[in-house]
Amino acid sequence: MPEIIEILKYILPSLIVFLTAYLLINKFINNDQHKRKLEIILNNQKIITPIKLQAYERLILFLERISTESLIIRTQQTGMTSKQLHISLLSTIRAEFEHNISQQLYVTPQAWELVKASKENTIKLINYSAANTNPKLPSLVLSRTIIEKVMEKTKAPSTEAIDFLKKEMSSLF
Repeated sequence: MPEIIEILKYILPSLIVFLTAYLLINKFINNDQHKRKLEIILNNQKIITPIKLQAYERLILFLERISTESLIIRTQQTGMTSKQLHISLLSTIRAEFEHNISQQLYVTPQAWELVKASKENTIKLINYSAANTNPKLPSLVLSRTIIEKVMEKTKAPSTEAIDFLKKEMSSLF
């Protein structure tokens, strides 16, 4: 029995020192890993923040570009028929949308849904106006019909989405 006590005199303090060293080193390593994770997150934020800001800018620009007035001014050419203008307006909207589709990675799902809804509402407005216009008439007739339909509404289709994007962007930055 005295031999066991002698052995414990040496082993017990060694175990206590070992456990203390192990716990301290483990805590130090965990703290270091946590600091590295935070550094990575901060570095990613430095990279992603400008990209997110650019995404909001591009989506607002997209919405401005597909506003009916802007579309008509950019796409209408002299000598076009209503049908030609209708096709041109729709293809311009689709091209603009496809050009900006990757921006959904950087905005909230709600913001993206509003952008898509705005695009769809603009297309519906154009299609409705085109359906009520003789396709062989000059494009000015369709343009006038579209603008009249927009004026009948309290807000243009893209206004709500633009306001939401601005509000969301200001809350994030």
